[in-house]
Amino acid sequence: MCPNCGLPKELCICETLAKEQMKIEVYLDKRKYGKTMTVVSNISKDMNPEEILSTLKKKLACGGTYKNGKIELQGNHLRKIEELLIKLGFSKDQIEIRSEK
Repeated sequence: MCPNCGLPKELCICETLAKEQMKIEVYLDKRKYGKTMTVVSNISKDMNPEEILSTLKKKLACGGTYKNGKIELQGNHLRKIEELLIKLGFSKDQIEIRSEK
C-alpha cells in the first residue's frame, strides 16, 4: 500500500500527479576550473529522482549526482535534456530551459 494515497503500489497515482504539477528548470552552472554542469531543479522526492538521474546519466554518458533537490550532470546537455525528460513522462510545457541562471 502507498503511504500517500492509500492505493496498492500497482495502482498508485502519486508519481503521475507529482509529474503533472511540476515546473522543471534546466540551466547551466559553471564550477571551479571552468567545468560546466547541467542542473535540473524542482524535482520532488515523490518522483524518485535517483531513478531519473540514473536514466539521464546512462543516456547522456556522463557523471552526475542528486543533492539539495537538484540533479547535477557533468557537461553541457541543454540540447538533449528536453527530449529525454519528455521520454521520461514530463510534458514540454513543464520544462523550462535557460541558458544562464
